Amino acid sequence: MIEIKNLTKIYRLNKKQMKESKTTNPIKTAVDDLSLTAKPGEIYGLLGPNGAGKTTTLRCISTIIKPTKGEICVSGYEVQKEPEKVREEIGFLTGDIKLDPQFSVDYLFEFFGRLHKVPAEKIKARKEELFTYFGMKDFAQKKIKELSTGMAQKAAIAVCLVHDPDIIIFDEPTNGLDIVTARSVTDYLKKLRDEGKLIIISTHIMSEAEKLCDRIGMIIDGRKAAEGSLEEILHETDAQDLEDAFFVLYKNQKEGR
Repeated sequence: MIEIKNLTKIYRLNKKQMKESKTTNPIKTAVDDLSLTAKPGEIYGLLGPNGAGKTTTLRCISTIIKPTKGEICVSGYEVQKEPEKVREEIGFLTGDIKLDPQFSVDYLFEFFGRLHKVPAEKIKARKEELFTYFGMKDFAQKKIKELSTGMAQKAAIAVCLVHDPDIIIFDEPTNGLDIVTARSVTDYLKKLRDEGKLIIISTHIMSEAEKLCDRIGMIIDGRKAAEGSLEEILHETDAQDLEDAFFVLYKNQKEGR
């Protein structure tokens, strides 16, 4: 289980960042008093536009960055007090973290397996399962730099799942993938969910979230605008689909309702 209580993350911008953001305010609140809960056996979708705070939230959960305020518990471990325990529980994938282009898929899978202290026999079994499922055997000996975007994404997914974590955190898991590769990824996430694992993903693709997510947390300007099942959110907003629901929530939040 992931429990987030009153998470706030504040950044101090330098002059270059202020210019890029077209602001004179050196303080940026990326996540603002966010609370949510994601449970085992579900795919939880963190939805919102670009810059809403989705990636920052996932990085805080994954111990990559420290919250300014608030508490995050992952399987009972608090991220700031027991970060190593948290990292044992999760597999984290984001497009901003790249595999070393000079090494082969096979080498990196073995390397990260040993890093996670996975026994050699289990690494072998995990490799057979994941490489077979994602059709990776034909390019297992190729260097990452030689792979297409889809192949590299499959390799990254396999590497982050080498230790068979109970919690999988994916930031925009299908971003940039062709339709066939994207479907194989989402189908595998459903398989993991059905095995009782917790999957939390971020996306701005509303149609993907409608098909994939059991529960949804909608974030706008770093604040939670809604949380619940698709049916609950549609009922709350009196909308026909998730995209319409988002615009209702977006308008309400901008108007301060």
